[in-house]
Amino acid sequence: MTDWRRLDESDVRVRPGKGSRPRSKRRPEHADAVPAMVVAVDRGRWTCALREIDTGDDRGAGTRTVIAMRARELGRTPIVVGDSVALVGDTSGRTDTLARIVRVDERTSVLRRTADDTDPYERVVVANAEQLVIVTALADPPPRTGFIDRCLVAAYAGGLRPLLCLTKSDL
Repeated sequence: MTDWRRLDESDVRVRPGKGSRPRSKRRPEHADAVPAMVVAVDRGRWTCALREIDTGDDRGAGTRTVIAMRARELGRTPIVVGDSVALVGDTSGRTDTLARIVRVDERTSVLRRTADDTDPYERVVVANAEQLVIVTALADPPPRTGFIDRCLVAAYAGGLRPLLCLTKSDL
């Protein structure tokens, strides 16, 4: 048992602090980030298309796909198909490589949906699209005019040009 009366301040053990480095909000600028477009989303991984550099041969410029994850500094920023993003890391596109999405550019258009009429939140389905093609049959099954109306409203509200494609006109 310790006799507390015999101890002085030099006997006190103090835990060291977590560190003297102050926390800051400074983040890297990622000046070397590569521009890309999100083409698919799968469980926290985004497939991004990078435009290849034109080599001058007959094949011209192509695209290559890269798997990427969201950088921590983006937080919970939603990233959807069609978003224009900036990537850092391994952008070679080889198997088992992973890049990081560090920036999401401003969207020019969005197509949104709600789960039902009572849902207060709208979810972005696709971003930066220019046109919405509404495909419906004229016969077998008969066209659903309510669906066409909803698609037209969503297209105009999202800043998209609607195009109505009618099939089975010969039946």
